[in-house]
Amino acid sequence: MTKIWHKGAAALIATVLLGGLLAGCTGSGSDNRQDGDSYKLKVLHNWNGSTGSDQGITPIEEVIREKTGITIEWEYTKGSEAEKVNTIFATQDLPDIYTGPAWGGELDGIIKAANEGQLVDISDKLANYPNLQKSIAKENVPPALYEKAFDAFDGKQYLLLQNQPATNEDGMDWLYGFYVRKDIAEAVGVDPQSVVTKDDFYQFLRKIKDANLQENGQPVFPLGGFSNGWAVGIGNTMFFGSNYVDRGDGNLEHVFFRQEYEEYTLFYRKLIEEGLLDPEVFTQTDPIAKEKINQGRIAVLAAHYPAILDASKEYVTANPGSDYIPLGPLERAGAAPDRPVDLAIQGNNVTAITKNCQGECVDKALELLDFLASDEGFLLTRYGVEGVHWEMVDGTPKPVQEWFDKFAEDASGKERKNVGIGIGLESLTGLDRINSAAGGDIWADQKRTEAMENARAILRPNGIQVISAYNPGDVITKSPDWEMLKPSLDRTGDAWTEAVFAKSDEAALRILNDLRDQMKKTGYDNAMEYVNENLKGKEVVTLQMPN
Repeated sequence: MTKIWHKGAAALIATVLLGGLLAGCTGSGSDNRQDGDSYKLKVLHNWNGSTGSDQGITPIEEVIREKTGITIEWEYTKGSEAEKVNTIFATQDLPDIYTGPAWGGELDGIIKAANEGQLVDISDKLANYPNLQKSIAKENVPPALYEKAFDAFDGKQYLLLQNQPATNEDGMDWLYGFYVRKDIAEAVGVDPQSVVTKDDFYQFLRKIKDANLQENGQPVFPLGGFSNGWAVGIGNTMFFGSNYVDRGDGNLEHVFFRQEYEEYTLFYRKLIEEGLLDPEVFTQTDPIAKEKINQGRIAVLAAHYPAILDASKEYVTANPGSDYIPLGPLERAGAAPDRPVDLAIQGNNVTAITKNCQGECVDKALELLDFLASDEGFLLTRYGVEGVHWEMVDGTPKPVQEWFDKFAEDASGKERKNVGIGIGLESLTGLDRINSAAGGDIWADQKRTEAMENARAILRPNGIQVISAYNPGDVITKSPDWEMLKPSLDRTGDAWTEAVFAKSDEAALRILNDLRDQMKKTGYDNAMEYVNENLKGKEVVTLQMPN
């Protein structure tokens, strides 16, 4: 293209461009937002494997468009959520609204984006949106998370918290654990509840391996999981209680530096070396993981129970008696046998408006989010359209039988998604009041409900206790050495996986020690000094089960 500009042509082009800007929405990335009578917003649902409807706009989204004048354009993540956060801000391929995990590297990435001016400050607008304001009130956010992500920007507000339980009865225990196919436990002659210790667990997997089980000519793996290793590593709770442990003098250190972590690593290395753990589990995609489950090729699955029930539904339907049932309960390091299970139950999503959305777009985004966080929006996203999919009977939501039957008969979950349930809207609905203000899971079939309750009776014989203490992992991010330390600390998971596949125990320990040295060189000691100083006199998380 020629670089020679004539003044008249340049003026004409400038006029046309200015006219285009005035006709559209202000702000970068905001072209073509008007979609007929509605306003289009792009939402990134940053959860690996999440999907939407395969039939276009859903009935729930139609109601949202009628109520708010807004059409949602979805983007879903395939792969690492933490990598996705980093990628969108590095490439500036931004959505209007972001929602994703309220923890780990994903939360750190969003906080970093806020500090870099990549997100919209909504502090001066929140008073107009009471449902959103309520969701981030200090009393509705865990204390360490509040300090880290909400009371952290000198009065500015960039983030919203979603699905924090409004009351204790709304807290969701996902029943993480190891679950074995009932028919396989019977085939090897082991009572799943007799598997309690680390050695019990190993010997049980060994028995499955020695049975040489096959499905359609393919070997059955004793232990497997879902995509990217989720959640086979939860056996760590048999070795240590939490990621930060008392080193014996009242001060904390990261468990990565402890002997217990070495024992945990070498235990899993043994599982890989002896063919007891699916070697593809750390690299496989979600579809491949679910294909193995539906082929009957995984004897023991590690995850939360709803995911296991969903993934195995087709296989169990075709093979009665192959239901996954819980092992244990397994021993918990540092916990007395009669101690209730310690769970961190907190909101699972943080939501933000990115700088891609400016001017009118911000108000539209807030209008959408405030509607979804209202009681009306909450019921709509969980249950569908009132009068079509469910009805209010004596003040309680009840499913329309036709739709209950459709959902129950659909093992794939597509029927729900085509209504708009489970496509990501639930991640944008403010405080979770599924039991206190709604009717619970009205779509749960009786068999699933019974399975959950049976698992709860086994895994939670002493009940649960919700953690309200400070998590050192939140405090360390405020250390002056955090930015220097973070890349090293972020590598602990990768180093563990690498060590698990090492050729020898010695090689595995060298991998851990190399990263330990790196962490020391990048500010670990100073960061932990900061953590210990700031947690003096405060209750600290020392026991925690996954949830």
